Amino acid sequence: MPTFMHGTAVWDVARPQRPSRVAGVTMAGFGVHDLGALRMVPHPAVTLLLEFGAGTPVLDRATGEQQRGCLVAGPGLGSGGAVRVRGENVECVQVRLSPVIARAVLGVEPSALDGAVVPLEALWGREAFRIRERLGEAPSWQARFALADALVTRRYAAGAPVDPEVAWAWRRLTDGHGRPRVEELAADVGWSRKRLWSRFRSQLGLPPKRAATLVRFDHAAHRLVAGEVPARVAADAGYADQSHLHRDVVAFTGATPAGLAAEPFLAVDDLAWPGR
Repeated sequence: MPTFMHGTAVWDVARPQRPSRVAGVTMAGFGVHDLGALRMVPHPAVTLLLEFGAGTPVLDRATGEQQRGCLVAGPGLGSGGAVRVRGENVECVQVRLSPVIARAVLGVEPSALDGAVVPLEALWGREAFRIRERLGEAPSWQARFALADALVTRRYAAGAPVDPEVAWAWRRLTDGHGRPRVEELAADVGWSRKRLWSRFRSQLGLPPKRAATLVRFDHAAHRLVAGEVPARVAADAGYADQSHLHRDVVAFTGATPAGLAAEPFLAVDDLAWPGR
């Protein structure tokens, strides 16, 4: 199992040996003895945090609210640097769901999760407790990934798909790193701008313009972590200038581009999510 070191913290990182049976699902496993105040950086996916170990991660919000246990986080969680997670002896499987499949897997409209966090039991009831127990009883990380994937696959098959036009618009945004304009997407699918905005917002959890901004930020943030110069990142990612990139980074994370480059939440991605 590979390890990720950041300061004095050492994370055990596990990866599935096989891809999920559902396109748009990726997973990683984490074991951290001492997780101290990790800033949550917004990401363009719905995240399931399936914890199962002796320790319990604690999610702290800027409002003072705390949440524990298995959680579901909507796209954009952590905007403004307002969310941090900490804990001791943390063990969890993190599942990232493309917004295109999140509605089917979760059983609720993702629009209720825009930048929010809810306990998994609030959505799945007893099933949330059962998956936690089964993950804890599993003999290996690969067995845990298989359990999580079977659960996601079953729920996705029973769920309602999004409109194909909405799925296509999301793929255009992600393939283009957030650069396509809403007007272009609407014209390409033969919808009005208003209709695309409404369907996109209700079915994926955030309006298309904010989705584009979040996807563009995510692309730029990982390039900053890779050590690229902010001016080049800004130009290549479609920002008006370096100041525009700076404002976006501060708005999404509460940190400067230089500070963002050192964030472990992003730095671990190449290890936990190869081929991201």
